[in-house]
Amino acid sequence: MAAKLAIGSACVRALAATAVFAWLSGGALAADAFKVRLTTVPIEAATSATTKGSGSATATLDGTKLTVAGSFAGLVGAATVAALHEGPATGVRGPAVADFTVPQAASGSFNAEFVLTAAQVESLRQGRLYLQIHSAAAPDGNLWGWLLR
Repeated sequence: MAAKLAIGSACVRALAATAVFAWLSGGALAADAFKVRLTTVPIEAATSATTKGSGSATATLDGTKLTVAGSFAGLVGAATVAALHEGPATGVRGPAVADFTVPQAASGSFNAEFVLTAAQVESLRQGRLYLQIHSAAAPDGNLWGWLLR
């Protein structure tokens, strides 16, 4: 009986340690996966002719490290700037929080890695982080896409 109790209490300690680790690492033992659909969002009617293209990306959050891989095509002008943004809600514009590199072309693939703060991880989980790619023809933003589960 004493041996069963010792094994049982060891299992309880292991489960407790696992729960504490999960809580400290943001609540998940496995990496969280996100998808991004990059679409055009003309700022005004006058920019709709130069705001063309599409793309997609996948993202994985492992602790505070966010890894993104994606591609885009069909821009009217070459891509110029790309950034991770944080808005106050899904679908609402916000400031850039980190830049990443994309090919200076009308189409291409990209990979990026970001180390997020705890607040940014929470924003990601709430759907408030998005990718934005600017182009020479649409300097205020050509393609946008929110990171969603």
